[in-house]
Amino acid sequence: MVVWVSKGGERADGESIGVVEIVGAIADSRDALKQLRRFREDDTIKAIVVRIDSPGGAVGPSQEIYREIRKTIGIKKVVASMGAVAASGGYYVACAADGIVANPGTITGSIGVIMGYTNFRELLDKIGLVPVVIKSGAYKDTGSPTREMREDERELLQAVTSGIHEQFITAIAEGRHMDREKVVTAADGRIFTGETAKAQGLVDRLGNFEDALAWAGELGGVKGPVIPVYAPDEKLSLLRYLFSSKMVPAWLSKLVSPEIYAEYRYRP
Repeated sequence: MVVWVSKGGERADGESIGVVEIVGAIADSRDALKQLRRFREDDTIKAIVVRIDSPGGAVGPSQEIYREIRKTIGIKKVVASMGAVAASGGYYVACAADGIVANPGTITGSIGVIMGYTNFRELLDKIGLVPVVIKSGAYKDTGSPTREMREDERELLQAVTSGIHEQFITAIAEGRHMDREKVVTAADGRIFTGETAKAQGLVDRLGNFEDALAWAGELGGVKGPVIPVYAPDEKLSLLRYLFSSKMVPAWLSKLVSPEIYAEYRYRP
């Protein structure tokens, strides 16, 4: 208890910065949207850091998170912090923020859209398997791995891919306040280091997560120490449970560990 008081007492008067973590492939946006909304609506959260360590993922969820960040920056400042990788959909999300911080060696960029599949037709011919397909329209089995793709199908899929790519470019140009033509030159799918991305105007600052927190604190008008607030884990340790429960007075929980006090206000 003495150790916890000593550790937490120095930061008892700090102000909170919400931290939303996006880790791994972006396949579902629900958690990120919920966390952004909670932090946006809480007056005690002064700004938000979106910590990204993702190679990208599905288009729809990336666009949903982008949209929620764009809604949030009208109310609170948002800083994107790039970890080891923030590429493709990971960069899509980041460019919605007020500013982006990357490590010099962060892998980012990969601004593009890819669609692919493996064709097994020759293998099926060798082993004597004959696929049977019953469909309601000429394009219903487009991308089938059991037959050659027709030229009109290739044109259709290319049009879809190019359309999404244009959406990506537009999102970057709007989020980064960049000239569209400058974005186009960087949007050929190549990857960049954080250092190169900064030179290209795709990143604002070089630094680590702590630098991103400090910048978010400045933008949010934080005067004292910055306390990062994370969304609660599903499983609680005994100490976390006690200090976030009504068994311990709020003033004591805040004194002992302001991080736990701040964090578990969000648990229903």
